[in-house]
Amino acid sequence: MKAIGLLALGLSLAACGTPTPQKQKGVQMTPAPAGEAAAVVVTEAAKAKREGRQLLVYVGATWCEPCQRFHQAAAAHKLDADFPSLRLLEFDTDRDGERLAAAGYVSQLIPLFARPRDDGRASGRQIEGSVKGDGAVGEIVPRLRALLAP
Repeated sequence: MKAIGLLALGLSLAACGTPTPQKQKGVQMTPAPAGEAAAVVVTEAAKAKREGRQLLVYVGATWCEPCQRFHQAAAAHKLDADFPSLRLLEFDTDRDGERLAAAGYVSQLIPLFARPRDDGRASGRQIEGSVKGDGAVGEIVPRLRALLAP
């Protein structure tokens, strides 16, 4: 009888299925794959939407101090509370400049954070640049919040 009870318990637990993994919260930096920028943005925006995330196009450079500080803050999960569902599609201005310009993602300064249109091209809603030094991330965050607002 005890074996039947254990079997029933096992079957009822199996019927519940396996728990779904928790989705990672916070800022996700996703390197942009090769291809025409607008098409890449459309594909990545669809993925982000399916996962309940908001996508922005991010353009930086390895030599950019505010970009480095933003990356460090994101990697250390210091921005997760401010941006729990943000995905940044990351381009490098030196490597990707031509394909970005073809899709309308242009700026005088970096980092650039831009809201894409549904067709993957730049919408014109963007923020660019920041201060150097310890205040870079603190200067970006409120502007990024405003950019993400509906």
